[in-house]
Amino acid sequence: MAASLKQSPLHDRHEALGAKFAEFGGWSMPLEYRTGVVKEHTAVRESVGVFDVSHLGKAMVSGPGAADFVNATLSNDLAKIRPGKAQYTLCLDESGGIVDDLIAYWHDDEHVLLVPNAANTAEVVARLQAAAPEGVKVVSHHDDYAVLAVQGTRSDEVLEKVGLPVGHEYMSFVEAELHDTGVGVVVCRTGYTGERGYELVVDNSVAGRLWDDLMAAGEEWGIVACGLGARDTLRTEMGYPLHGQDIGLDTNPLEAGLSWAVGWRKDAFWGRDAVRKVKEEGPMRRLRGLLAVGRGIPRPGMSVSLTPDVPLAEITSGTFSPTLRKGIGLALIPTMVAEDAEVGVDIRGRREVFQLVKPPFVDPSVKES
Repeated sequence: MAASLKQSPLHDRHEALGAKFAEFGGWSMPLEYRTGVVKEHTAVRESVGVFDVSHLGKAMVSGPGAADFVNATLSNDLAKIRPGKAQYTLCLDESGGIVDDLIAYWHDDEHVLLVPNAANTAEVVARLQAAAPEGVKVVSHHDDYAVLAVQGTRSDEVLEKVGLPVGHEYMSFVEAELHDTGVGVVVCRTGYTGERGYELVVDNSVAGRLWDDLMAAGEEWGIVACGLGARDTLRTEMGYPLHGQDIGLDTNPLEAGLSWAVGWRKDAFWGRDAVRKVKEEGPMRRLRGLLAVGRGIPRPGMSVSLTPDVPLAEITSGTFSPTLRKGIGLALIPTMVAEDAEVGVDIRGRREVFQLVKPPFVDPSVKES
């Protein structure tokens, strides 16, 4: 592992658990533990797991008019929500390409916390800083806070046991304190797994204590430390796109199936004219799900074809689904192809048949009250 990679404040915990590490957006993060990806994945679907996702960016937009500034730059419409709520949104360039997908946590009119992807944090912050009006500050806190994701059907019980508030509605957040430390914890009812769960934003100084408390509290429900390998299989089962694979600067929101994250009635946001043109003309391709008819497991970069001599696209995300026990994938398929068509995927020189489907591949429980 390159010495230049950043490390989470929980790195020593991961080492003690026998984690295998991989590079994610310039960070050395746990890919999986001794338990393995399938068991980690299953723990989240059936009980509870905890992820260290401290590599995610953290940036605060503050000052008079901060919320209005965010609303005039990022794609979604903050007017759809209220302070105390979170919103999935996009940072677009002027061509409508996706610079990043991120979550905006609206504290009040003068404070909006943004959580971009690790690899794109510096770019998103730089673009916002360059455009910020006088009095509005955009400050990166990428290295100051840890983010722990407690995900699964037993996530409420685990958080209650460590004294943190639970039960607030999906895509909302509350602020609390970690026991007797006096250190604040932002308890966000968000996640990237499709299961009920929470993401906890906390100062690095107490991240280790919070991790230890969560692991101890979750013992009776079989809590498992989960790596980013399981996070990838879980999000793929939901059809959630990953920036840098499924979406990027060469992908617009309509192609990605993310038109719901665009405030079409807003007067201004970056890339507005370009994406409105795509909406009027219709996208030429869309991100679609592929479900194996046989035993094939797709991987990124594999060729997708309608017939052996009619190539369509390449797999953008592909994996074995531990829930379905089948291969699943995502690809940007031309819109001319029927929604339920069968296609072939070239898996090491062998053409395997897949059915085009609309994700999610499994029923989500993320919004259950």
